[in-house]
This record gives sequence, structure tokens and C-alpha cells, in this order.
Amino acid sequence: MTLPPLPELPAVSYIMPVLNEEAYLETAVHTILAQDYAGEKEIVLALGPSRDRTDEIAASLAEHDPRVRLVENPATHIPTALNLAIEASRFPVVVRVDAHSELTPDYTRRGIAALRRENAVNVGGVMRAAGRGPVQSAIARGYNSPFGLGGGAYHGDGQPGPAESAYLGIFRREALEAVGGYDPTILRGEDWELNLRIRRAGYLVWFEPALGVTYWPRASLGDLARQFFATGAWRAVLVRRYGRANPWRFFAPGLLVLGIAASLAGLVLLVCGVLPWDSGWSLLPAPALLYLLGIAYATARIPDQRGLRDRLLTAATLVTMHLSWGSGFLRGIVLGGGRVVDRSRV
Repeated sequence: MTLPPLPELPAVSYIMPVLNEEAYLETAVHTILAQDYAGEKEIVLALGPSRDRTDEIAASLAEHDPRVRLVENPATHIPTALNLAIEASRFPVVVRVDAHSELTPDYTRRGIAALRRENAVNVGGVMRAAGRGPVQSAIARGYNSPFGLGGGAYHGDGQPGPAESAYLGIFRREALEAVGGYDPTILRGEDWELNLRIRRAGYLVWFEPALGVTYWPRASLGDLARQFFATGAWRAVLVRRYGRANPWRFFAPGLLVLGIAASLAGLVLLVCGVLPWDSGWSLLPAPALLYLLGIAYATARIPDQRGLRDRLLTAATLVTMHLSWGSGFLRGIVLGGGRVVDRSRV
């Protein structure tokens, strides 16, 4: 399915869900205002009930620039915030931006060029995680490595082409409205779910690696674990709902957690004498050992590390990502998403 061609410089609405982002919001908004795009712009910030200075900063931004507008999101959830911002916005191109992200100056111009060239309805680029301090930098290395997240083209450089999903996204409004926007019942993985419905409606989602976004991840392993547990749980909800439409890689962390749990349980039984060492049962600890060896290999291959501390933090990041995501996935498969939410920003 195709839509009428876009004009050369369509007006653009940037939408951003915001909650407890006092350290990042101002910079994120300024990178939008600094876009080297000559078309008309507006920014709609959907404000959740923050507990820091976020609302004060947002109000100051809106006061100093009429292109910045505010809407309230009392529900706090990201899909609801995005839908509220879309409803309050006006222009034919909708660009999703996160408060923890910074757009390159040419992001909008290149993205709209790709929309027009490919007759796509959503275009996404590459997420490049960055960090301040040793822990956040280690988490950024995990994000940027296939050993951490893996799979999605937008986590690394690749070739332009049709895509399963898109990071953030530069949308044609007509397509968003045609599929009903974001599903407010999907609290994580809402991008993938939306893009699945877009593709099933016959529209094109396009990956454009020339588009770059700097992403500032969680700054502690505890927050990372909470984020990834919630992400895994809601990925399982998508598996329950859409079955084979989910790529195989989404199942890997859950299988990993099951394998490690069985391996450690077997080791305990061997040590306690319940199972004999001089038998095939002695192979039970092998999966856990192989995983540790895999983490050591991955840590050695990931670049931009200085010294033992960086390598230990990288290894801890990878383990946190894998096991938190996998544990959340198993929880979601058995019990659904329920009340699992990402509280790492709260």
C-alpha cells in the first residue's frame, strides 16, 4: 500500500514521552530545535508525573519557544504518552524522540528524504549508546554490541532496506492513523508491535543507517535489570499474542535462563551426592560453564575498554542484560505482562 507523495519540505511534529528526565530533557529538545531542516517544526512533550525538576524545565522550554507545547500524561505509560502527543500534534510527518536521545543535526532532513525516496511510512536509523562514567559507559558498550542486544539492525551499522521495526521512527501521519497508533495495552515493545501492524497493513518500514541517534542508557546495573526484566516480560506478551511473527532471537534469553537454572541445579545435586559424578550427570554443569566462557569471549571482543575494571563492568552488564531479559520473558510467558512496568525511571 502506498500513500500520496510527500511535499519536499513537509511540516514536522516531534513527539516525546517525558518522565523524570531533568538531566536529559533540555539537551534532547535543543537537538530537535537545532535540526538543519527548513520545514516548519513543533515539539509536543507528554509529561508524566515526574518527581524531579522535569516539569519546571519543560515549562521553561515552552515559555521560551512557542514551538514547544506540553500535554499531560497522568497514566505515565509510554504508549499512552505517545498517543496523547500524536493527538495534540498537527503536522503530516511525526518524529518520535526520547528524552534520553540526541538527534544528529541532519536526522530530520535525511529521514524525510528517505520517506520520499522509498515511499515508506516509517524510517528509522541507528541507535548509538553513550555513557558518562564507568558503569553507564559499560552499559552503553553492551547496547552497542551484538553480544548485548544483538539482532536488530538499528543496534549496529547495516545496509539500507526494508525493516522489521525501527528505532524511534519518522512516520507518515496517515499511516499512524490508519493502524490506530500505539497500542496502550503493550507497555514495552510498543515500537515493534506498531511496526508489525504497519507492515501487515501493506506499508513499508525502512532502515536508513545514515540516520544517527545518541542514546543515554540507564546509569546503574540495578536500573538496567529493572528495565530489561520489564522488556522481557512484555516481549513474552507479544509472543503470546503474535506467535510466529516474532523472530527466533526473542526466545534465546529465556532458553538461556532455563539452561543455566538446570545446570546450577544439577551442580548442587552433584555436590550434595544426590547424583553420581562418575556418570553422564556430571555434564549437567556444562551449560553454565559454557555461558561463562561465552561472556569472557564477548568481553574480550568488545572494543573501547581500558583495564580490568572496564572488562569486569562489561561482563556484569552482559550478564545483567541476558538474565534479566530472560527471567522477565519466562515470567511473561507463564503469567503475562500483568503489572510489570519499567520502574528504572521512576
